[in-house]
Amino acid sequence: MPAYTTQDIRNIALVGHAAAGKTSLCEAFLHSTGATTRLGSVAAKSSHLDTDDEEREGAHSIDSHVMHVSVHKKEINVIDTPGSPDFIGPAVAALGAVETALTVVNAAAGIQVNTRRLRDYAKNFGLARVIVVNHIDAENADLGALLGLLRKSFGDVLTPVNLPTGGGKAVIDCISNAAGDADFGSVAEAHTSIVERVSECDDGLIAKYFEQGELSDEEVRGNFVKAIVAGTIVPVVYTNALKDVGVKELLNFIADCCPSPIEGRQRKLVHGDKEEPIKLDGRFVGRVFKVAIDPKSHIKYPFIRCYGGTLKPDSQVVLSGERKGNRSGHLMKFSGNEHKDIDVAIAGDIFAVAKLDLKVAETVFDDAGEGRVEAPKVPTPMYSLAVTSKARGDEAKIGDAVRRFSETDPCFRAVHDPQTHELVISGTGDQHLRLILSRMHRHFKLDVDTKPPKIPYRETITAKAEGHYRHKKQTGGAGQFGEVYLSVEPLERGSEPTLSWNWDIFGGTIPTNFEPAVRKGVSELMVEGALAGFHLQDVKVSITDGKHHAVDSKEVAFKIAGKLAFKEAILKAKPVLLEPIVNVQVTVPADHVGDITGDLAQRRGRPTGQEALPGDFALIEAQVPLAKLSDYHSRLSSMTGGKGSFSMEFSHYENVPSNEAQAVIAKYQPRKSEEE
Repeated sequence: MPAYTTQDIRNIALVGHAAAGKTSLCEAFLHSTGATTRLGSVAAKSSHLDTDDEEREGAHSIDSHVMHVSVHKKEINVIDTPGSPDFIGPAVAALGAVETALTVVNAAAGIQVNTRRLRDYAKNFGLARVIVVNHIDAENADLGALLGLLRKSFGDVLTPVNLPTGGGKAVIDCISNAAGDADFGSVAEAHTSIVERVSECDDGLIAKYFEQGELSDEEVRGNFVKAIVAGTIVPVVYTNALKDVGVKELLNFIADCCPSPIEGRQRKLVHGDKEEPIKLDGRFVGRVFKVAIDPKSHIKYPFIRCYGGTLKPDSQVVLSGERKGNRSGHLMKFSGNEHKDIDVAIAGDIFAVAKLDLKVAETVFDDAGEGRVEAPKVPTPMYSLAVTSKARGDEAKIGDAVRRFSETDPCFRAVHDPQTHELVISGTGDQHLRLILSRMHRHFKLDVDTKPPKIPYRETITAKAEGHYRHKKQTGGAGQFGEVYLSVEPLERGSEPTLSWNWDIFGGTIPTNFEPAVRKGVSELMVEGALAGFHLQDVKVSITDGKHHAVDSKEVAFKIAGKLAFKEAILKAKPVLLEPIVNVQVTVPADHVGDITGDLAQRRGRPTGQEALPGDFALIEAQVPLAKLSDYHSRLSSMTGGKGSFSMEFSHYENVPSNEAQAVIAKYQPRKSEEE
């Protein structure tokens, strides 16, 4: 067994915007505790945690990295996460593995896009939250004004637990000290605020505080974990990671005041509509929050948070819903690329296994089991590209590569669109997909061409019509004969199934054994489309009459007759082109609202709502044609200086304006001629 218990574990995720100093803070943790003999540097490309070539070259994290240190006999597991909005997926996935989120803020840059987004993810998931203001010696930093802005954005529960002193060369503890010198603010006021906020977590404690006007240091520290879990206090801590200011104090605070897996948010096992608590002393239950692949050995390392029970080396690891599993082999604790074997993984701990075929977000047991461990939902990939191979014969290799990326990246998707016949990759932004393509070249020696994916338009009809086709073919031997009469009419938009089928044949004019053949022909055209090559939907078909020949009628004849009779009816039934409409939520600084709503209007967007957010931000909701959003990611970033973000999800299909529909149909005509 390890030298620590579940009560001794602290699981921490460092989140926030890029350049806040998260990785530098982790390097300071490692060096301060003696885990490393030198202080790693992001700028000097000597970081112990930035293990990827792209990370070293770009001097910023693009994936989450795991480390651990020991402080006051507490085992502190730390997950360093990327700060770029394009790489938010690993950061959100990391929140599912911890009890506490440390939102790191650059003292000079202040609140940025990912500061707000990841703080909201942590709050909504019920995690304990701490704000770390880093780089406190920055020349243009106004720490007092920044604290005011943080409180305005995130609430008055934000309370400094230490303050810079000596010109930013040290920090003074405001929990134990009721007076002292600080570079800004008042130690006395901060101490009083801490006592008030902590007292609010317990009725007896607040009654005592009102009666006596003070609580002892032991009472404050003894109830701090309870207060931070309840959210009555969100501590603010000041550091300068590069000069080792406030680093030891932050580590001591994490060890003494942040919740253990026993005290923090308790996870549940979700199975269908049922939820059940996970017992720390019950069966082994884990969830994969990260998958790393060593670029040299190509060994796959799934990282698992253990929520219940224990796991020993060479135990069975069974995926949720499966009957059989695989042996885990060695269990490891990682710090960057370095790892050591452990003899058991206990409840609450974070560990890795090697060579198991597991994916991010999968739940595992030590025996057959059902359900998934709840976790924050990662953002839906919004930015897409269609990819084609530059070299003939590489299609299968490209498929294998994107499958590998899908297993390791929670916000990467790759699908072969059966309607447009394109391989479409999707991510959180242009930078995200550029990284994927770079890794495809570097790791798999594959090069691809990219272009915006085709919009998945649909076709439907707006009137009733009839169609007829007589298929007759004589080649000297047995011939082919089949004749079909049918009618079509529109169904309600969005009907399920999209095709309603009626076999209204009487008197055996078409024998019933040919019904599957006729339906197959109709179904083929439903997929191929009659107007512009897109799927048909919301059509009712009635087969009303026909003829057959005792010798020459065959399935192929009735398939052709059914398909072409259906096509004739569709073209008579006033067909229209449909486009996908998506619900869009855009978060921007309040002073950009007019520009954003004007831009959405130019994209044929219809506003559906608007809401003021804390910190002078606004949420704009609209319905917009998907075809008008291909460049929206870069456009929004340009208009807001990188401070805007958006999400979208499919809403419904509706008619394309006639002038735009004609342009889409015109593009289809040359391809149609070639096929014919």
